[in-house]
Amino acid sequence: MPENKNFAEVFRRLKAIFEPYEKGMDVARNTKSGYLLNTRHIMKNKQPLCFGGVRLGKNYVSFYLMSVYASPDFLKDMSPELKKRMQGKSCFNFREVDEKLFRELGNLTRAGARRFNDEKFIDGLRRFQTSGDKT
Repeated sequence: MPENKNFAEVFRRLKAIFEPYEKGMDVARNTKSGYLLNTRHIMKNKQPLCFGGVRLGKNYVSFYLMSVYASPDFLKDMSPELKKRMQGKSCFNFREVDEKLFRELGNLTRAGARRFNDEKFIDGLRRFQTSGDKT
């Protein structure tokens, strides 16, 4: 576990961003160091579409939001400060609570939930999954 005592609070606060969406989705993991929230959409590979999660790591706490990966248009209005926290295409790393960036993640999460509840968008993801263009 990380030595930084603030990591537990960072983890708690990031996890709280997902909690409003639990009723319409499925909590796949909920431990002291990991949280995973899946949609109820079953993809062509017979696995649920992952919505996001939080992972308590050794050097930082990671917030994963898959709708950012699936909808790159979400990145165009993202603040430079939040973009600096990105690792890869859907992961944001934090070492401390940042109210401004957590609010921005909350807004992205809300937009992502709307997008992941759009059946036309989900059908497009399913078609992409089987088109041979898997990445």
